[in-house]
Amino acid sequence: MDDTKELVVVVDEHDNAIGLAPKLDAHRTGVLHRAFSVMVVDSHGRLLLQRRAFEKYHSGGRWANTCCGHPRAGESVVEAAERRLTEEMGISCTLMPATSFIYRADVGAGLIEHELDHLLIGRFDGDPHPATEEVVEWRWWSLDEVTRDLGAHPDAYAAWFPAALEAFAARRSSDGARELPR
Repeated sequence: MDDTKELVVVVDEHDNAIGLAPKLDAHRTGVLHRAFSVMVVDSHGRLLLQRRAFEKYHSGGRWANTCCGHPRAGESVVEAAERRLTEEMGISCTLMPATSFIYRADVGAGLIEHELDHLLIGRFDGDPHPATEEVVEWRWWSLDEVTRDLGAHPDAYAAWFPAALEAFAARRSSDGARELPR
């Protein structure tokens, strides 16, 4: 299925569903819609990043969090995130909702990301097996390495990634030694 034809859940600023919109239309008009960002870490605390396939309809070739996407109508955020994690990265792990945030960013080609983004965190050790139509490259990096590289090369990252990384880092520091799901 062409993912630009999928429907996204349009929401208000409190995450109340107020309708549906074709995904591409939502990104053309900048209507606020529900999304998720997944951050997977390994037992060493490194983040699994993906470089989006160049053929993606926006942000192709840019680095981003482990996976991201949009829940379908009637699908919970966790169900959607677990589905996309398998589809994009070829891995499965338990995901824990961490926080949410709203951001708005011009992603080029007349498209706008305006999302109420739910951050989910999981743990996985091993190598992913990403779908080539979704991901061109992946890497495990420490939070310090990612933060330094993002500061030095901000244009190499997807527009939502700085906000997702900030939310992840804030959640991680507030949780202290709290155990991640296995």
